[in-house]
Amino acid sequence: MLLNSFYLYLKKFVIIIFLSISFQNFAQEIAILKYNGGGDWYANPTALPNLIGFSNKHINTLISENPTSIAVGNSDLFNYPIVFMTGHGNVYFSEEEAKNLREYLISGGFLHISDNYGLDKYIRRELKKVFSTIELQEIPNNHPIYNQTFIFKNGLPKIHEHDKKEPKGFGLFFKGRLVCFYDYESDLSDGWEDASIHNNPEEIRLKALQMGSNIIEYAFKN
Repeated sequence: MLLNSFYLYLKKFVIIIFLSISFQNFAQEIAILKYNGGGDWYANPTALPNLIGFSNKHINTLISENPTSIAVGNSDLFNYPIVFMTGHGNVYFSEEEAKNLREYLISGGFLHISDNYGLDKYIRRELKKVFSTIELQEIPNNHPIYNQTFIFKNGLPKIHEHDKKEPKGFGLFFKGRLVCFYDYESDLSDGWEDASIHNNPEEIRLKALQMGSNIIEYAFKN
């Protein structure tokens, strides 16, 4: 009787561990946000796979290196703890899409937007549909997102030059939680791409990948 109880307990313990591991593996997935408006949401196709590979190696994540794309209005958005967004042109969220993205973010999701030159005026407009009363705030250099495995004492690194402006990290905070990180005039995703695409020096690519890993690490922890 005692032996049977022990085996039953052991079986339950193994099932709990298995489910826990399975959930962690599933929960560590990242998707590319697909949006309407004509902007190239599919830009920088090698960027996210390279970042994921770097993160898996250096911060011990277990993310699939072949990220899927998910439409902003799709209910499956809630299956991904982090979604990544970039592009050069117009962005448009319908009322239902904005509502879906808002509910995703306030439910624990995280959005990283990488300004790929030309995105800024559109994404700022559309984010007002998502959170009408919340403004983008510049994130100070001492914020934890810059101080994860990799330390960036001066904040967001400059990766790709456009208008000779300083790189800035902006965020949307909901009830004190950072739900969206927006890298502006940095172009982190260019730095994640294959080295042959932009011919960035290796030290610049490394900074981009390290900062990207910090964003992933921060999002998973918060």
